Amino acid sequence: MLLSPDKRTEILRAIQKRVLTKHVNVAGIDYNAWAQRFEAKVPELLTVDIDTFEEGVRKLLLELGSSHTAFYHEHPNRLLPQHTINATLQSFPPSGNDGWMFLDVFEGGPAHGAGIKPGDALLAVDGISYAPPSMPVFKTGQTHTLRVSDAQGDNARDIVVEVPKRKGTKERPPIVEPKGPWHKMIAPTTGLLKIAYFPGAMGMRFTKELDRAFTDLKQHGCDRLIIDLRGNIGGSLGFAGLASYMCPGKISIGNSLTPQRLRTGYDRNMLPRVPMPRTKPELLLTLARFSFRDKSVVLLTQGLGEQPFHKKIVVLVNELTNSAAEMLASFAAENRLATIIGKKTAGNVMGAANFKVGSGYWVRLPIFGWCTSQGECVEGKGVSPDVVVDVDPRLLNAGVDEQMNKAVEILNAR
Repeated sequence: MLLSPDKRTEILRAIQKRVLTKHVNVAGIDYNAWAQRFEAKVPELLTVDIDTFEEGVRKLLLELGSSHTAFYHEHPNRLLPQHTINATLQSFPPSGNDGWMFLDVFEGGPAHGAGIKPGDALLAVDGISYAPPSMPVFKTGQTHTLRVSDAQGDNARDIVVEVPKRKGTKERPPIVEPKGPWHKMIAPTTGLLKIAYFPGAMGMRFTKELDRAFTDLKQHGCDRLIIDLRGNIGGSLGFAGLASYMCPGKISIGNSLTPQRLRTGYDRNMLPRVPMPRTKPELLLTLARFSFRDKSVVLLTQGLGEQPFHKKIVVLVNELTNSAAEMLASFAAENRLATIIGKKTAGNVMGAANFKVGSGYWVRLPIFGWCTSQGECVEGKGVSPDVVVDVDPRLLNAGVDEQMNKAVEILNAR
């Protein structure tokens, strides 16, 4: 794709303006120093090839020191595995060499449909070998050939994965959204709820699907619950609907912080307390209430009453659990609503928005910070599990999920 210097200048100025007016500064970045580095980089970015241009912009955004920054074309060719083939990768040593293995393979996604299993080793993508920290990238609307083997490095084979076409919009990046929520009974009284993504700006459709899942689980006698958030890529406010099922009353999940509120200071006890809307009229009323006000609020659960699985909940997380899923995990941990099992989460806990910056390009920036129900900022820290359990790639590849087994063990002891 050709991009003239004038078009590049337009894009760069739009990005700089959005950063200086919209970015929430939880990392304490010096914007004046960042702007100077940005200006110094502009002449070079006007002349390099398009791939170097895009990568240069991404590096400038990384200097903001926060999660949820991205620069992409609406028809991108460099997206991560979890956003395209619906699978996460973890580094591990197959046959003594550092490489990538599939950790989370989301039900119903392109990788799952092609027959890839957790614990499989990824040897190459379209004939190109990758080793950590170099992460393979994928393009939506394209077919990729993956060379994989089992965890021991045996049974090497080529697997063709078709990635559906997606286009970036104001509401969401151009990702292939994982399917869900997915649920089943895994024992006579133990239910499993797997969530890889919280879709939708306000999460209303997701909450309806969640209601149906819980109705079905309870009809089948579920009085113990495993919530699997491993590999969850985040999303939006649907996580508050799930938080509402974990406690009977209306209690604080956490609070948002806008850039203005962060600059001027605030008393958390004085912020408006807003229950997560359950219906469209409630949503419209909430939006009208805050349309012309600062949107720093304390988000409350919905008050759904006692559930048969209360005090018998386990939440599974790992190092690839992100964003809204971390908000849920920290809420459960702080209020002792569940036992957290697995590995420490990613620490990417911000609220973001997408802004068009010209010539089909978008920039994604965090526009509000998030503090837990006890006022802690999890950004850059993550959520530590109550019970640390790692995975053995060979056991995982053989169908033995040690983290899930520990969850069942803990619930059976209650």
